[in-house]
Amino acid sequence: YRLAIDVGGTFVDFVLLNEQTGEVVIEKEPSSSDPSQLSRNVLEGVGRLPVGAGDITRLFHGMTIGINALVQENGAKVGLITTDGFRDVLEIGRGSRKEIYNYFYRGPTPLVERFLRREVPERLDRAGDVVTPLDLDRLGEEAAYLVKQGVDAVAIVFLHAYANPVHERAAKAHVAQMFPGLAVTASHEVASEWREYERTSTAVMNGYIQSLVGKYLNDLSRRLVEVGYDRPVAIMQSNGGVCSAETASEKPIRTLMSGPAGGVIGAKALADELGYDNVICADVGGTSYDVALIESGRILERMETSIAKRPILGTLIDITSIGAGGGSLAWIDQRGGLRVGPQSAGARPGPVCFGFGGSDPTVTDCHLVLGRLDADNFLGSRMKLDTAAARDAIKDKIARPLGLSLDEAASGILAIAETNMTYAIRTKTVERGLDPREFTLLSYGGGGGLFAAATGEELDVRSVIIPRFPANFSAWGLLTSDYLEDASVTRVQTFTSESALSLIETLGNLEGETAAAVAGYGFESQEAEQHYRLDVRFAGQEYTISVDVDPDWLSDVETLLSGVRERFVAAHRQLYGHGDRDAPLEVVTARCRTIGKVKKPRLEAMKAGEPGAPKSSRPVYFRGAGEYLETQI
Repeated sequence: YRLAIDVGGTFVDFVLLNEQTGEVVIEKEPSSSDPSQLSRNVLEGVGRLPVGAGDITRLFHGMTIGINALVQENGAKVGLITTDGFRDVLEIGRGSRKEIYNYFYRGPTPLVERFLRREVPERLDRAGDVVTPLDLDRLGEEAAYLVKQGVDAVAIVFLHAYANPVHERAAKAHVAQMFPGLAVTASHEVASEWREYERTSTAVMNGYIQSLVGKYLNDLSRRLVEVGYDRPVAIMQSNGGVCSAETASEKPIRTLMSGPAGGVIGAKALADELGYDNVICADVGGTSYDVALIESGRILERMETSIAKRPILGTLIDITSIGAGGGSLAWIDQRGGLRVGPQSAGARPGPVCFGFGGSDPTVTDCHLVLGRLDADNFLGSRMKLDTAAARDAIKDKIARPLGLSLDEAASGILAIAETNMTYAIRTKTVERGLDPREFTLLSYGGGGGLFAAATGEELDVRSVIIPRFPANFSAWGLLTSDYLEDASVTRVQTFTSESALSLIETLGNLEGETAAAVAGYGFESQEAEQHYRLDVRFAGQEYTISVDVDPDWLSDVETLLSGVRERFVAAHRQLYGHGDRDAPLEVVTARCRTIGKVKKPRLEAMKAGEPGAPKSSRPVYFRGAGEYLETQI
């Protein structure tokens, strides 16, 4: 048996797969807003499965612990040790105003207060050569000061450590020796790339959530052992692969998009089986709407993202999340306009109809009132939904103040939510020069089927796929995940025959680093495969485009030069409408990924069969008709 567990903002989802028969069993458990209770929620769901924990041979786990802590800013107290003169990098940032028309814009408050940002004498140049040796005595004094101030974690970020981590390694070893129980993050371990602000932010955020994620995973592992499961737990990463619980505890920054990533990996597996190359992956959860793209059979990724306005470096699936889900709140703004989200009722108090104390109408309440949900058959009939309470909330908070009927108000709330979802998809397609009409919409999550037709119609897509068990689809996607290790290094150089030779060597070193990590998960060298990429730009540009490098290019310099140039120019023309085939190029960052392949579950278990006879019928409101129609269920 193989089990996947996906901890979301509203529910914990379970998918149990019998690898011999292909039979799938699904389960759900309401999730707690208290991280200390989540492992208890997980075990309650495991206890309702038809097999004992000791019979499970593989366990895959996706979670939202880290990202929730960052968004809610309830992580650990972190100290920062950095190069002399750079303590204010977190506060200065890029010096720009993100909202260019908002003269009152203020960037996020640094997660490390200024008195906890300490400087030590050391300096490397951009090539990684030592200019000023590391002062270990001063380092010890600053570390002792931070511990005295009660920090739970320390981030060590030195200038140009991406080019040579020698000082960061020495500093981490020294601090760890002085304070063995202290969580220490060195920036090169989580982001071995240039740009000191982004790298500092990434290292600090890793320390900020390290103790919280580590405590949860340790607690979960202990509870699983108590009920009979004593094998490894594979943790989903933002890049779409899994790693060990130990790695996730040390580098929790790699797990921020853990939950949504599982759904995209599942979408890729299903799309491959059904023969679709261009797919819009749309996940409608309780608190968010997550969108990703599969283009020409490949999941689109990005090398940087931001959470709560704070940048993070690292390879991850390119997912756009907006506050639009089943728990999104409907409200009236100061101008008297109807708004939906981004605020969410979450799991507690949840939608009004759940009966957990919610008083503000949500998207789920609207679906119930309009007949799209069965009040007596929710969560396997374990939850009875309160239709009367939902009607009263929509009527009192939205319909009466706006002078609308109940049905107009509920339908209007859903129309706004659908428009927000459609816009999120357009940012992934139209704004990149892609036509959504050339894509298939794969809609999943608890509300995936409720919004698929409306968003598909608005985008003019030709076909829509709803998988079986859509509410548990992200958990099912975890079952198809491989073990992944990514490594990168920044080496800014003109792309010539001489630099190409150096790049081939660099990619070889990165391959050795990632292959060793995957081997640590129990994979033989012949079981692993490598993928290479280069971040390329025209000379004089600021930003790069990541280009795939075929492995056979690495055996011939001229093939590497021509292949990379062709792919880069084509990508540049698609994104920006122009690209000079003969202009000089620069390579900024080299990347390597090693994959440890996991045996895929039998997809036949997820294929839709012939629809059965209608179970019942009831009136359901359709906006196009403007009335309730008797509808087969």
